[in-house]
Amino acid sequence: MNKENHKILAKQLAIASELKAPKNQENEYGGFRYRSCEDILEALKPLLKKNNAVLTISDEITVFGEAEAQRFYVKAILTLVCTETGEKITTSAFAREPKVRKGMDEAQITGASSSYARKYALNGMFSIDDTKDVETMDNRTSTEVEELKKKASKIKDVKELRKFYAKNRGLGKEFDEYIVSLAKKLKEEKPVEKVQTEEPIKEKENES
Repeated sequence: MNKENHKILAKQLAIASELKAPKNQENEYGGFRYRSCEDILEALKPLLKKNNAVLTISDEITVFGEAEAQRFYVKAILTLVCTETGEKITTSAFAREPKVRKGMDEAQITGASSSYARKYALNGMFSIDDTKDVETMDNRTSTEVEELKKKASKIKDVKELRKFYAKNRGLGKEFDEYIVSLAKKLKEEKPVEKVQTEEPIKEKENES
């Protein structure tokens, strides 16, 4: 490894050491906080300028499998470039596009997967530890998650849905968004009590 390579690695280490990306986002149903891709990028900007470095991000669509088993993944590619020497470091991460996500069209599904892949590529590049973030934990099978979704869809009260989510949180971003969409639907379907705005007209008593 030459001296120039040492320089870009030193910049990477300096940025990673100073980077503070607070968890500014909040999941109101799970009661936990997390950081988004945008939060990390915002915290990176002044550090990149300070260390004379540029970060570029791009996406690629990768297909795995054939026929019905074919799945689409978004591959996020991050490149950290030293503006003094031109040396660079590249890392990447994948996020799978779900076949269907309630309330989102195809473009939104791809965009959400891109944001997720970019976040994990940033984690890898700058040694950000998200192992304690509830949104990153998913230890159950897809079949178990689908069964829980079916149970959640039968709940007709927002408070009960909140309790259900508290017991089953940590199944990933897709499950979180599904619960949020159910909660919004329940709020919209909640019957609105009729408010009487005018006093009833009283019949005048006949004067005797």
